Amino acid sequence: MAQDLQTIAAREVAGLRPNKARRTLRAAWAMAKSKPLGAISAVAIFSMLIIAIFAPLIAPFPHDKLFVGGPHEAPSWEHWFGTDILGRDVMSRAIFGARISMYVGFVAVIISTAIGAFIGLVTGYFQGALDLIVQRFIDAINSFPPLILALGIIAIRGASINNALIVITIVLIPGAARIIRGAVLSVKQNAYVDASLALGATNNRIIFRHILPNVVAPIIVNASILLGAAILFEASLSFLGAGAKNTDPSWGAMISGRAGTGVDQTLDFQLWPWIAIVPAAAISIAVFSFNLLGDALRDLLDPRLRGTGGRLK
Repeated sequence: MAQDLQTIAAREVAGLRPNKARRTLRAAWAMAKSKPLGAISAVAIFSMLIIAIFAPLIAPFPHDKLFVGGPHEAPSWEHWFGTDILGRDVMSRAIFGARISMYVGFVAVIISTAIGAFIGLVTGYFQGALDLIVQRFIDAINSFPPLILALGIIAIRGASINNALIVITIVLIPGAARIIRGAVLSVKQNAYVDASLALGATNNRIIFRHILPNVVAPIIVNASILLGAAILFEASLSFLGAGAKNTDPSWGAMISGRAGTGVDQTLDFQLWPWIAIVPAAAISIAVFSFNLLGDALRDLLDPRLRGTGGRLK
């Protein structure tokens, strides 16, 4: 009898799995129809992640192999996007450059969002003197132009990818904390928070069981938009020589034209534009995709915008 019950239960569970999969696919298709630009951007971002993860398998040549072709070779069937001054394949370097951009972007945004969420939750809920002190400190950080602040920190710590990651994280924290604090102040005014206080709920329970779940949407939307900003910031630092090394396949360093030899390629771009066009296009696609995805997520997750086309049909 027990075995029969187990068999029936197993069949029911097996029968539920396809239904759950179909519901997931239907929900994804509904989202794609509701926000086609968001769906396209999600596909583009997923493709860039796949390229970054499997770069050694996708790239036709090693990114650091010299003279796989002649210097400044024009695009051809062998080198789709041409070669640079050292004969390195531009397409291969752009593919490996996705690794640096995705690594810096995702890690910086995850850390800055986590720290910013903690600061926003604590200061927005408790307010008072703690909120005043923290907000003045954030104002002090925001008083410095982000690029100047970044270059100052890089000048002290030295130029490297990890230092660029630290700098970008520091620059992104104040904005994330401000946005999440504002969402917490809005949620805090709801009646269920007062009811929880009246029933004797602790501050930790109110913050993590009642407030945090209701500010997840702005956290996700802000993080998706910050990803594009982080990638662009890393490219700017690498372009200025304050991020990736000249020999690293960074999109920003590729645009600068520095190949690690001290050769100035500023004039070369007039004759061999593909050296800069390819990484610039990659940066544009990445930033544009993350911004479109952020807008789509905002429309889908923000209840105030559901009546304007964000609600799924």
